[in-house]
Amino acid sequence: MFSYQYLPLPTQGNYIRLLRLLPNEDEAAPLQCELRKYSLQKPGPRTHLYEALSYVWGDARDTLPIYVGNNRFPVTVNLHAALSRLRDHSFERIMWVDAICINQKSPEEQGQQVQLMAKIYSNAHRVIVWLGEEVVEIKGALENIRLAANEELTERSKKEKQLTILNLLRRQWFQRIWVLQEVAAARHVVIMCGSTEIDGYAFCLGVKSLKLSYTASPELQTLPSITYLIERAGLRSKYTTNLPEPLKIRSLAELVDMFHTRKATDIRDKVYALLSMSSDDPGKASLRPNYQIPWEELFKDLVKFVLGNDISMETWGNEEKALINGKGCILGQVSSIRSDDRQNVDITFISKNAAWYFGDKMEWTLQATAKSIRESDIVCLLQGASKPTIIRLCEDHFAIIVIAVTPLKGSGSFKQLELLKSIKYFLRDFLLIWDWKQLL
Repeated sequence: MFSYQYLPLPTQGNYIRLLRLLPNEDEAAPLQCELRKYSLQKPGPRTHLYEALSYVWGDARDTLPIYVGNNRFPVTVNLHAALSRLRDHSFERIMWVDAICINQKSPEEQGQQVQLMAKIYSNAHRVIVWLGEEVVEIKGALENIRLAANEELTERSKKEKQLTILNLLRRQWFQRIWVLQEVAAARHVVIMCGSTEIDGYAFCLGVKSLKLSYTASPELQTLPSITYLIERAGLRSKYTTNLPEPLKIRSLAELVDMFHTRKATDIRDKVYALLSMSSDDPGKASLRPNYQIPWEELFKDLVKFVLGNDISMETWGNEEKALINGKGCILGQVSSIRSDDRQNVDITFISKNAAWYFGDKMEWTLQATAKSIRESDIVCLLQGASKPTIIRLCEDHFAIIVIAVTPLKGSGSFKQLELLKSIKYFLRDFLLIWDWKQLL
């Protein structure tokens, strides 16, 4: 039996492939599928009648076969489990699944399809989040989250069920970078674990009701950003097709500051997965998805996009680290900070320019970032940058904590623009390290 051979997609018309998952009453029967090309060009008055799958690939070396037409097609064990659960006894399902619908052996097609990802997920009738099969450590966890959403769990029951629920929330899906875009674009999210399925909005209500503590588990600290995006999907119309493209949630610099610790199979996806959520135009900085350029080149383009062209920098192969040299000036220092789902930062200004616009002190409200801001961190402005940077002294260099400070509206953001225009002299030399893996 031959392996599946992809036919090229048309270059015009926003074409994708959709998977027909054929029914079978025998749950043990091989998974039979078909692929067909499909255009997203004319959405019409409603969403398209396909479902998009959000999942973790798993170990690419550990595969099981499905059959596309008469051709054998290897997929990861986790994807095989998801498709097995989703296959109906009587009706076919029309789905979009990245590992199958994109030719993974064509970097050119990958780059083109990645640019359509937000459109693919936003036009889907619903997005199905697959958390994997249920095992002993998480038995009943998703059902208990549903019960918590319906206020059917006592406080004692919540405490008794907490361990299994925390184990579920530690699953890899919650750590991946791509899932942010997939649920941010969705109109309706459904969460599945094994045979259990609940509505995404109910999932968020249940998690909130449980009042879980994330401080003891660093891997859970990214959960609020996911539940926020899923909850937004629950409030969005399921029938209109006027979602903005791109989603324009935050600037690219803010998104990188918030999410660069998330995991990706391909390191370049730590940037590409955020582009469709960005309010910036990535085309201006050569940041459009292109899997034919190395990470080192992409990382340099990203740093130049955020900090401008007046800095010099070094990177090292596939390292998520940049050494940056530049001129700048110190604006002030963090005098206090209060954190919840956001960071309320009090800044004591040293710069005369800053004090002129803000007074001696001001509070900035910032989005939660991957690296936590601390008291005594320094606020500086690098020559050529459009936004201040928060840094921390570390022996012979400064570590970048927040590369582009963007106060939320109403907390000094407009005055900040006037301040930046007033600064003309950058007399201090800065040696900076931006290390995505070092949380400090």
